[in-house]
Amino acid sequence: MDYENKADDYYNHERPEMLAYIPRGCKTLLDVGCGEGTFAGYIKEKEGLEAWGIELMPEPGEQAKERLDKVFIGPCEDFLDELPDNYFDVIYCNDVLEHLVDPYTVLGILKNKLTEKGVVISSIPNIRYHDAFKKIILQKKFEYEGHGIFDKTHMRFFTKSSIANMYRDQGYKILSHEGINRTRSLKPYLYNIPFFFTAMDMFYLQFATVAQRAD
Repeated sequence: MDYENKADDYYNHERPEMLAYIPRGCKTLLDVGCGEGTFAGYIKEKEGLEAWGIELMPEPGEQAKERLDKVFIGPCEDFLDELPDNYFDVIYCNDVLEHLVDPYTVLGILKNKLTEKGVVISSIPNIRYHDAFKKIILQKKFEYEGHGIFDKTHMRFFTKSSIANMYRDQGYKILSHEGINRTRSLKPYLYNIPFFFTAMDMFYLQFATVAQRAD
């Protein structure tokens, strides 16, 4: 997979829009796909918690080690058994699950790593975003690109409903599930006319989900 040729800022996103979802009182955090540790490192410093990370690529993973308490470098699937059970108050998967061959199994295992009230928080690209809709429906294209929804490293594609179904099927209770990074374009209004404005999910680039164990 072409992770070496990503843009310079690919591994150090701050993701401020995802900070709002972290529950109060967290003491332990795991960031799956932590990159250089920018996001989890900020939370660690701000909240004074213990922060772990998993990063596929060696170079950003080594940089994350300077910011976080513990970092695994390699495919996240390789380290799931090494993560302690019932340990993390929050597990972040920011634009990660769509890169996995089997995100369903990974979510199912991560559930066991949560404390009693712990949550998994994810952001996942929306294949029904208006720009993707235009390319697939209007332009009749489905071509992989270097970044964005059609990123060539994406293995899975999701909609709002399929994200929710994935969590529920893996034994989660969804606490919050909403669109983020809303477009400023007016095109979604135009595209919604044939659907009687029932496809308003087109406005959102991603969906952010907060879920905890259902049992």
